[in-house]
Amino acid sequence: MSNNPLKGINKEKIKEFWQSGKLQKSSRITYDVAWNIILFFIILGVIGLFFAGGAGAGYFASLVKDETVRSEEEMSQDIYDYSSTSELYFADNKYLGKIRSDLHREEVTLEEVAPYLKNAIVATEDANFNEHDGVVPKAIMRAVAQEVTNASVKTGGSTLTQQLIKNQILTNEVSFERKAKEILLALRLERFFEKDEILEAYLNIVPFGRDANGRNIAGIQTAAQGIFNVDAKDLSLPQAAFIAGLPQSPTYYSPFTNGGKQKENIEPGLSRMREVLSRMLEAGYITQKEYDKAINYDVKANLAKPEPSSVNEYPWLIFEVEDRAKEILTRNLAKQAGYTMEDLKNDEDLRKEFQQNAERELRSGGYKVHTTINKDMYDVVQKVKNEYTNYGRDKTTQLEDADGNMVNVTLPVQVGSVIMENKTGKVLAFIGGRDFFNKGELNHATQARRSAGSTMKPILAYAPGIEEGVLHPGSVFADVPYKYENTNTTLSNYTGRYHGFTSVRYALAKSYNVPAVKAFTEAKKSVDMKKYGKGMGFTTISDNGYSWQTTAIGTHEVTIEENTNAFATLGNNGKFVDAYMIEKIVDKNGEAIYEHESKAEKVFSPQTSYLTLDMMRDVLKYGTAAGIKGQLTNPGVDWAGKTGTSNDYKDTWFIATNPNITVSMWMGYDYKLKLDSNGYSSRNTTLWARVVNAISEVNPEVAVPNQGFQRPEGIVQRSYCATSGLLPSDLCSKAGLVETDIYNAKFAPSKKDDSLINGGNFVKVKDKTVVAGPNTPREFVNESSSGVMLNPEFLKENNLNTAEKLRHLIPSSGKWSNVALPSGTASNVSEGIANDGQNPAAPGGVSASGSAISWSASSSNDVVGYRIYRASSKGGPFSLIGSTINTQYGFSGSAGFYAVRAVDYFGMESSLSSSTKVGSPGQPSEPDEPADTSPEEPQEEPEEDPQEQPEEPPAGEESDEPTNTDGSDTSDSGSTDNDSGNDSGSEDGNTNENTEEETTDSTNQSNNG
Repeated sequence: MSNNPLKGINKEKIKEFWQSGKLQKSSRITYDVAWNIILFFIILGVIGLFFAGGAGAGYFASLVKDETVRSEEEMSQDIYDYSSTSELYFADNKYLGKIRSDLHREEVTLEEVAPYLKNAIVATEDANFNEHDGVVPKAIMRAVAQEVTNASVKTGGSTLTQQLIKNQILTNEVSFERKAKEILLALRLERFFEKDEILEAYLNIVPFGRDANGRNIAGIQTAAQGIFNVDAKDLSLPQAAFIAGLPQSPTYYSPFTNGGKQKENIEPGLSRMREVLSRMLEAGYITQKEYDKAINYDVKANLAKPEPSSVNEYPWLIFEVEDRAKEILTRNLAKQAGYTMEDLKNDEDLRKEFQQNAERELRSGGYKVHTTINKDMYDVVQKVKNEYTNYGRDKTTQLEDADGNMVNVTLPVQVGSVIMENKTGKVLAFIGGRDFFNKGELNHATQARRSAGSTMKPILAYAPGIEEGVLHPGSVFADVPYKYENTNTTLSNYTGRYHGFTSVRYALAKSYNVPAVKAFTEAKKSVDMKKYGKGMGFTTISDNGYSWQTTAIGTHEVTIEENTNAFATLGNNGKFVDAYMIEKIVDKNGEAIYEHESKAEKVFSPQTSYLTLDMMRDVLKYGTAAGIKGQLTNPGVDWAGKTGTSNDYKDTWFIATNPNITVSMWMGYDYKLKLDSNGYSSRNTTLWARVVNAISEVNPEVAVPNQGFQRPEGIVQRSYCATSGLLPSDLCSKAGLVETDIYNAKFAPSKKDDSLINGGNFVKVKDKTVVAGPNTPREFVNESSSGVMLNPEFLKENNLNTAEKLRHLIPSSGKWSNVALPSGTASNVSEGIANDGQNPAAPGGVSASGSAISWSASSSNDVVGYRIYRASSKGGPFSLIGSTINTQYGFSGSAGFYAVRAVDYFGMESSLSSSTKVGSPGQPSEPDEPADTSPEEPQEEPEEDPQEQPEEPPAGEESDEPTNTDGSDTSDSGSTDNDSGNDSGSEDGNTNENTEEETTDSTNQSNNG
């Protein structure tokens, strides 16, 4: 049975139906309807697409509406405005190190980058970099779709151009607005920049994790040096691939920790390196052979090793230069904004704002800071300082910690020094301390404020008076007990001893206090002393301080740099040039934004400078630093300097200048502990000498000038009388008291001395020559003497007519033996020899030797001589056989018993001393007077008890010790080198000063003398 469905249908009828056209018409209507429906939806879709596109365009426009249209110049400034680590340089363009920064970056050009690295970055970060116009639409659509669908894996869609825009112009904010601006700016950037320019900028800004020292790094040059210790141009293929993989996740892929240690596991970075190499191979940048070799590269074995940072090697210098550079940038930024430094000084918030901006600029601005520091000199003085072993012992003291608890702290003796060029003010080198990382962060050369001690004497006690014409090296002051103005406080020297008439020259060399204070007081009658202090650059001395007498002996605290600068003023012919350490600052474009200009300002005339320097030469010849010349390898250099020590031995100084440079040296404990009294000064001067020797070797053209200080015109030599400093009179010449010195011709003395008169007959009392009184035994009077007497009127006029002052007025040296004090009968002179109405004490210790007997002097202060007695037998009567002003008497050798009586100025005798036997005398008989068998021994005069001084500021006690050539302690040296500048009105006690005449154990005496 057939299953054909058409069976039975008439073919003819079908044909007829087809020919009638009804089927075709019906199909055409259906087709037309279907097509129209499809076309409608197509049109509707196109309209929707255009609508969506328009809406999208409108949305895009709304996202970027606030973004200004940037010019090519603005785009260039923004793109190239990437932070770059600033660098520091020694003098002569020698590299010092980088400024401390949270991010280290060094700029390079594309020509300085290895081709491997450029290809690796392109293959990894933007394979279509050379073809696209800033964006890749397909990548953007993919990224948008991933963002809309919140895909777990996002491939990203940023080109290198977009990444550059994001880092340099925009932020890392995740938003459609930021992305829209990024696209717009990327398209615009590609219009203005070549591909190589974009790639170069990208390579300089992209972060690369951490380097071998643990620092954050950015830029390909910094990465190449910090990770493989090579320059960017020398990167090998595997090194380039490893670095090119880092930007995707710098911290994760970095081979170093933030502490600068290699990670135990660097596999993430290695895996990323292999991925980079695969992409380079796929892109045709490398061959299979290069790939295979690079895959086997031992990255870990070739990583950079940590290197000592400049901060570790030069801590004081780095910190000091950074601070000074920041101050310069603060001034520049303020000036650009229309502010002055006075505005910043008066507005703390404004000052902080500009300081913060300056610090940010310095850390990331790519500046090159050029300093004045001579590398060879700086390095050698640190070496000398580190190798020196005679600083003295560490001391333990109690200090309060942050929680208010008292804790024991052990402190070393610290040191500070500045070496500066006189003419320019350049700081060539300095010593900031012993060990920066062991309680030594404070820069003792530039920041610590310490009592200046006797270093103030030449620059503030004497030089201003010489400049004003009221003082000269030959001026004479009486070194006798002296009370501060408007107080009852007595100023004395270190040991409590005084030295009588003293020239300014000698007083400076020996560092006596009383003449210095008197000279300062005399000078400030003529001028406001702050004119000179401020003129020499002191900022640490208050305005009121210049009126305090104690300023002359160094009670004020100053910095070592300022003090050195003041001495350099004298070395620079009287012209002050402010010390500086930064020569210039250059921005990353090579433009100098700051260059120092030295400015010399006159403080003293050339004549004053030379006269003061000439006196300071004597400090090294016979004064408190007489041992230094013997320690110098170039002893012929013309050095002029001054020692200094503060109250309670808390500071010890030595500063000296030659025609080229000034070198200072200071030692002391932090928290102002007391230095050990034995050898503290010689330790300091010995280190000074060693530093000078070292810099003289590495830089002789600077440290060893070929000529000395040149005497200017207007300096003359004149004679003067040692009692007054005036022109010698005939009596002065007769007494042998004529001295010579040099003067400023404008102010040389023209008045004749009137301090002496004919004195008649004299006697010696306690080594002082005085006019014989009416009751003085004639046997002790020197009637043939050619001596003279001090004029009572002169003594009264100069306030020297008290018994206390007269007792110390005549120096003990031989040339003064013919100068007498007025007798007590002079109506206008207080009695120099007071009559106590008592018999003098008997001499003691009578002994015989050969044909002479000798004895100990009577302890009484008014004895003028001795009478010698003899008894022929023990207990027999004593008869007068002679007299003498000495403590020894020669005789004919007659046997017997000998004894002595002391005779005072008023003719009164002591009891008979104990007797001494000579030869074999006869039998004894009753003596005419029993002998005193226990005579008094001589007693020293008591030192004065200091009184409080309510109206003076705290004062510094100044005492310099002997300088031995080996820097050792001086307790057995036999010479002294001490100067003292303590104001007894201070919190710390009386002023004391040791001198060359004192005993070798003088440094152990009480400071309250």
